[in-house]
Amino acid sequence: MTVLDLWLTRSLPMCLLLQSLVLMALCFHPASMCPKGCTCLHGNGLNVTCSNAHLKEIPLDLPPDTSLLRLDHNQVTTIPDQVFKELRMLRELNLSHNAIRTLGENAFRGVESTLLTLDLSHNKISTVHKNVFALLKARVNMGNNPWHCDCTLQQVLKGMTYNHESASRVLCKSSELQDQEGRPFLTIDADLCNLPKRTTDYAMLVTMFGWFTMVISYVVYYVRQNQEDARRHLEYLKSLPSKQKKQDEGDDVSTVV
Repeated sequence: MTVLDLWLTRSLPMCLLLQSLVLMALCFHPASMCPKGCTCLHGNGLNVTCSNAHLKEIPLDLPPDTSLLRLDHNQVTTIPDQVFKELRMLRELNLSHNAIRTLGENAFRGVESTLLTLDLSHNKISTVHKNVFALLKARVNMGNNPWHCDCTLQQVLKGMTYNHESASRVLCKSSELQDQEGRPFLTIDADLCNLPKRTTDYAMLVTMFGWFTMVISYVVYYVRQNQEDARRHLEYLKSLPSKQKKQDEGDDVSTVV
């Protein structure tokens, strides 16, 4: 047996063992990275399900090759900026039935080009930054939230023309226009972004009218007061000669006597 044959005989089992270890590492790599309380399964990409896991925040150890992520029915209250930025293959994100109140302006930064479906329904969102969905092409479900219908929300929905069906489910829990409360937001015809300006202009007009009325009232009062003083002074002056005349007549009578 030559040296080469001896080397190949001893190396072959080692090579097979190394190949097996590499294959095992590749197979179990996603499972080993699966967050606590979640399940990770390979289907059409990596599906990570963290539903009903009593989560209060977004897990930070999500597998980077996640394509479907379910975080519904938890107690998540906020979506921080760029929390999903490492999930470059994410196509579907379910955040429904949580307690979300705030979304960072850049909450979905990094997944704009891949995300196809975003479910934010059944949360506690009343307002968002006007740019939070600006770059998203995903279908966004925003229904069943206590939305405050104002200029910002109007700007958000105008930038989501491809989401008209989802936008039609947005109901006004409160509104800048009192008669719109409880009604679909898309039924509002008014430009809510001009309401503050109009309100300010109206307030300024009322204030100026008030000041003008006060000035006119003061001028009228001042003129009338001066007229009254002038009349009294004139009467006083008119009364002086008659008093002097009576005094002179009294002096003449005294002289005759």
